[in-house]
Amino acid sequence: MSDAPKKLFLLDAFALIYRSHFAFSKNPRINSKGLNTGAILGFTNTLVEVLQKEKPTHLGVAFDAAKKTFRHDQFADYKAHRQAMPEDIGVAIPYIKQIIKAFHIPILKVDGFEADDVIGTLAQQAEREGFEVFMMTPDKDYCQLVTDRIKQYRPAFMGNAAEVYDVARVQEKFGVERVEQVIDILGLMGDASDNIPGIPGIGEKTARALVQQFGSVENLIANVDQLKGKQQENVRNFAQQGLMSKELATIHTSVPIAFEPDKLVVDKPDEKELTVLFDELEFRQLAARILSDAGARSGGATTGGAGGTRGARRPKIATAGPSLFDSADAAVANAAEGADFDDIELESPQHSGPRRTIDDVEHQYHFVDAPGARKSLLQFLLKQKEVSFDTETTGLDTMTARLVGLSFCWRVGEAYYVPVPSGPDDREAAQAIVDEFRPFFDAEHIAKVGQNIKYDLTILKHYGVSMRGRLFDTMLAHYLLEPDMRHSMDVLAETYLHYTPISILELIGPKGKNQKTMADIPPAEVSDYACEDADVTLQLKHVFEPRLEAQGLLPLLNDVENPLVPVLADIEYEGVRIDASALADYSVTLQGYIKEVEEQIFKVAGEPFNIGSPKQLGEVLFDKLQIGGKPKKTKTGQYATGEEILSVLAAEHPIAAMILEHRQLTKLKSTYVDALPQLVCELDGRIHTSFNQAVTATGRLSSTNPNLQNIPIRTEKGREIRRAFVPRDQDHILVAADYSQIELRIMASFSQDPTMIESFRQGIDIHTSTASKIFNVPLEQVDSDMRRKAKTANFGIIYGISAFGLAQRLSINRKEATDLIEAYFAEFPAVKQYMDESIRKARDLEYAETLLGRRRYLRDINSRNATLRGYTERNAINAPIQGTAADIIKVAMIRIHDWLVQEKLGTRMILQVHDELVFDAPKEEVELIQPRIRELMINALPLQVPMEVEIGTGANWLQAH
Repeated sequence: MSDAPKKLFLLDAFALIYRSHFAFSKNPRINSKGLNTGAILGFTNTLVEVLQKEKPTHLGVAFDAAKKTFRHDQFADYKAHRQAMPEDIGVAIPYIKQIIKAFHIPILKVDGFEADDVIGTLAQQAEREGFEVFMMTPDKDYCQLVTDRIKQYRPAFMGNAAEVYDVARVQEKFGVERVEQVIDILGLMGDASDNIPGIPGIGEKTARALVQQFGSVENLIANVDQLKGKQQENVRNFAQQGLMSKELATIHTSVPIAFEPDKLVVDKPDEKELTVLFDELEFRQLAARILSDAGARSGGATTGGAGGTRGARRPKIATAGPSLFDSADAAVANAAEGADFDDIELESPQHSGPRRTIDDVEHQYHFVDAPGARKSLLQFLLKQKEVSFDTETTGLDTMTARLVGLSFCWRVGEAYYVPVPSGPDDREAAQAIVDEFRPFFDAEHIAKVGQNIKYDLTILKHYGVSMRGRLFDTMLAHYLLEPDMRHSMDVLAETYLHYTPISILELIGPKGKNQKTMADIPPAEVSDYACEDADVTLQLKHVFEPRLEAQGLLPLLNDVENPLVPVLADIEYEGVRIDASALADYSVTLQGYIKEVEEQIFKVAGEPFNIGSPKQLGEVLFDKLQIGGKPKKTKTGQYATGEEILSVLAAEHPIAAMILEHRQLTKLKSTYVDALPQLVCELDGRIHTSFNQAVTATGRLSSTNPNLQNIPIRTEKGREIRRAFVPRDQDHILVAADYSQIELRIMASFSQDPTMIESFRQGIDIHTSTASKIFNVPLEQVDSDMRRKAKTANFGIIYGISAFGLAQRLSINRKEATDLIEAYFAEFPAVKQYMDESIRKARDLEYAETLLGRRRYLRDINSRNATLRGYTERNAINAPIQGTAADIIKVAMIRIHDWLVQEKLGTRMILQVHDELVFDAPKEEVELIQPRIRELMINALPLQVPMEVEIGTGANWLQAH
């Protein structure tokens, strides 16, 4: 063995698992037990491909540790914005680990470190022992570790061959002289996926240029005077952040793990164990390929999955030389393309073979660029009952984008494109063409079909068009069918139509400063792209509508989601006025608070230091002040100073509470107070947030640019931000209407608990009533502490809180928390019965649903993993409650909006945040609108308990709330 070449492969488990999961996400592979096995199959294929094709002598698979790493101690917000792990991946991981073990491959993991640190450490140790090392991962960060004998193996994906990055390839890709300069580039540009901030204003291209000029982040900072303008200002102001980002991006190669080659030697797999696993996972064809006796057992039969008989098979993608199975890149490509492969069931079995494109299908797309032709087109449009339409524009910002063209389709395979002049001086000509089609947009009898139709409605508002007639949004239709999937038109076309639309990048080029807009492309060249959009959207409508009807979801789409679209379009178009000067003043005030807290911290510490530096902070807390009995250290030897540590220390020493306050104030200032004025539209001086209907799995709306749902309201200083949201002028006033305890009222109605229902009907404070029951005292003897505990229990229990969680929330011992929960269920037995029944029903159906039938799919409800199953059971209890609350406020919004329009009132709905609606109203309309808004909100959906709505008014949002 010593004379043979030693070839070590180190696999980054999570990078490969996520890659496999998303490759199969367009056509999820669900077995007969309802388990999504896509990530498991993809990872296994990748593993076997490496073994068969690359023939390593040694192999290991590295996983991230479950605990927080030393990077979280360096930077509390490290990876803070990452979305929670998809439930299907959580279920897949235990199976994947069993498969790895069945292949006799060691799993590599060290607490406090990530997989890249483990791989980096072992790679360098192996290099010193004469191994050729391949780090298998798509993650670009690994490029910093590449040497003559350590290479990055980027796996094949979506039809692209595998790539091996050696030193020359890394130097070429990043434009660096030395491989280690990759870290400087990563530090300067930051990484949004890991929430590494970098230095503002520096992207990848600029980072390369700066590293080429200065060599390193440190040398750039030392020579900041050579920079100019905003760039100099940013580098100077964010120097420490840049250095911290470089440190966060550095893969550490001193992890306490020994390289033991004998344990990494590739061995024959345990076929008996793999047979059991593959039988459970229903990997029949994979088993037939790689297990010696599986073929005889299966008889070579091809079986259909839950979707029924399959279409004709397409030929396998050829691989070089003999193989146990088709290569992983072919597997993933086939899976992503909907190919019939390894028991993958097509979403639409009638579409077999390669995906079609515009070159493969018969179509008639017409370019309509003459007045007579437009007039003729309008006459045909007005005869239709249903038309799919789309707008082409100069950009994605609905407030600044200009119309470039309109496309229409009412018969599959045939569509029409009308170009619209879009130059700065073409406004009148553009308006004239839009006006020609106003009869179509005004026609009540014509249903308008679109994909993300809210965008089109908002664009057309700039041309004085208000859409009439029934709407059908294919994005929202799919959201109701599959709330956890992606809903873009390209994904939907590939998944349900087996069709790949023309890429926008084919027209306008790749992202970057040289990317064109639609206005830069000759109109005739835009025609096919635009016509295809309308055509594909109509086809998707034909696919989704019968599915919605079969699942009982069509009323929810037609009566709630689609009618809400023009409401949200009006809210976004209207915007909300921001008092920028008030925010500027508050920024100064906050800076004063921050300075005061800093001085208090320095006084207690006995010296000034960099509060943002974990190293300096740790030295002050634990070396100088000697707080805490045995301070925790990170793997790099630094003291841990995360929020959890400080929260515990706050009870022991005031400086910890001061540091927490300093962090909160700093975040408040940078994230909201200083950021909001930057989002004000120059055209009208207002903020125009975007409301998203198809994002949250619960049905609640979310918002972006800015995210209004996250504006802090629990602290006095956080609530002050609302003071900056003001009416349009002195003649208007803000009106805020807020549902009171809506989720508890829904729980009372769903559970039919007589005690809760009676409390709400009599108008008794529910938390006082609950405290009276569980502490067995009269209402008048309930004190503030009892009410606080009852309130926490009320809200916690409907979210499935455990005794441990309740104990933490209330700062009580677990025995007292357990007694509290038991007393709660003893007094409210119908609530416990509702919770148990919700879980039982979800186990049978694998989804939960709201009062209006909105579904939340719960595929982990029968998982063998207790943690995942418990999480899903909590969703089974809460999803119908949260989702019904979402449905209620959506119905209220539609009815209030329609009433305001019908009465021709000047009041405008301008915000929706959680359970609250905000209106910008003429002062003379306030007395008229308040009772009607309350009535429409209270009666949005019938429940067993009365809804309560609190309404306030004010010169700003804070006063009104």
